[in-house]
Amino acid sequence: MKNNRTYAGIPENYAKLETANVVLIPVPYDGTSTWQKGADKGPNTFLNASENMELYDIETDSEVYKQGIYLAEPITVNATPEALVDAVHQETKSYIKKNKFVTVFGGEHSISIGTIRAFNEMFPSLTVLHIDAHADLRKSYDGSSCNHACAVYEASQNTNLIQVGIRSMDIKEKSIMNLDKTYFAHEMAIDDSWMYLAIDQMTDNVFITFDLDAFDPSIMPSTGTPEPGGLLWYETLDFLKKVFKEKNVVGFDIVELCPNEVDKSSDFLAAKLYYKMLSYKFQSDESEDTYEVNYLESNRLENHIKFNDDQY
Repeated sequence: MKNNRTYAGIPENYAKLETANVVLIPVPYDGTSTWQKGADKGPNTFLNASENMELYDIETDSEVYKQGIYLAEPITVNATPEALVDAVHQETKSYIKKNKFVTVFGGEHSISIGTIRAFNEMFPSLTVLHIDAHADLRKSYDGSSCNHACAVYEASQNTNLIQVGIRSMDIKEKSIMNLDKTYFAHEMAIDDSWMYLAIDQMTDNVFITFDLDAFDPSIMPSTGTPEPGGLLWYETLDFLKKVFKEKNVVGFDIVELCPNEVDKSSDFLAAKLYYKMLSYKFQSDESEDTYEVNYLESNRLENHIKFNDDQY
């Protein structure tokens, strides 16, 4: 997958480890999924879609790739799920120690056990924001604690876990779940206060693990376990934008892209989501403040003109 490839085909001078602020680790792994297979093809498909994406983000008025994005060698471990999780843990931690903003693209969700473990060891009082259709809180599944169904069990024990978009779970997971910090999709659909409540429950340092099946299958059909009733694009971006603005997002992973030959829009959505999240992370506070000042000044002038017009 690697060779001389750069993320999104960006120029080499923005893709060097020494100068890049961001590291992207692909993990083409699908060892524990239990329904549709193919998540191991997700990283390469995501990279292909990224190469066909415009690199100017209109919303943030930025080209975040200029922060430097280093595409690491993919993690490929043909061994046990435990060995894969350990490899992800060690590799992720090594790049965090280099003071990089580390991102990971899977692969199925078991890889997040390793990423979360690394971030929890490196950042104090960590919140894990888990955006997903499924609770993923089983202690073990199919004889392993490193299964996609167990993706955030360890996080539930060792971090401040907040779950968003949940709409499928086993009843046994309810005994593990913190219901006060779980936002179910059917409740979110009728009350948008969940965004503010969830953010209020977060500590300063936040790691985001984003399972693409959190999205509604009408916009993201290419996942291993699609569930109806999911998030849509702009409400998701609205939430993420608030999280990045108000908290110190220390890293994120995106998982469960299960590409197919017919639909390519899902591949592009995944590529766009990754780039959007980076754009929010590195959006200049100065430019944002300037925008707000200009916007307020514009409104003030418009109101002033309207007031004067009304006098005549």
